[in-house]
Amino acid sequence: MACPYFVPREIVYDIAWPHPARLPLGAGWTGSCCAHNEPGPTSSSSTGSSSNEVSVRLDDAFIRDFCNLGYATTCPHLPSSRDWDAIRFSVASTTPNQITLCYICEFAHAPKAHGTLTYDLAAEAWHSASDAASESTNDARVRRLANSYLHAYRARQSGAPAEQSWPSDHE
Repeated sequence: MACPYFVPREIVYDIAWPHPARLPLGAGWTGSCCAHNEPGPTSSSSTGSSSNEVSVRLDDAFIRDFCNLGYATTCPHLPSSRDWDAIRFSVASTTPNQITLCYICEFAHAPKAHGTLTYDLAAEAWHSASDAASESTNDARVRRLANSYLHAYRARQSGAPAEQSWPSDHE
């Protein structure tokens, strides 16, 4: 259940979590916060990253305790008006050709949006969501965190160093 405003940058292997694969993004991550750049819940422009995205650097303890875990209601960067507090991912299915992730966007510990994302392994790209019910599927926050979750999952499955399996359309 990572914070929807967290921008993961790289996996951290020396964080003192006993079971990093159980973390919301499949590993502990360094990164930054983009809460001040993201559109609010009533905006319709949340489907892509801003070309002038500026993020706030945070210390490692803050990232570990708040950003990686979501529900950071005491975070000074968290918008007072927001549609989600956390986004949760899991692997729904895998085939030799694709990996499908299931996600749930939560607010106040209740589901507010959900869907699936399918990653084409041959094309190294996400399948596009085309139906009207997939507004959250095309949300930049969901895609950004799904990329990180998929990256950690693929690294664990292959046994390769994490940097060798980063999805090509990482935002």
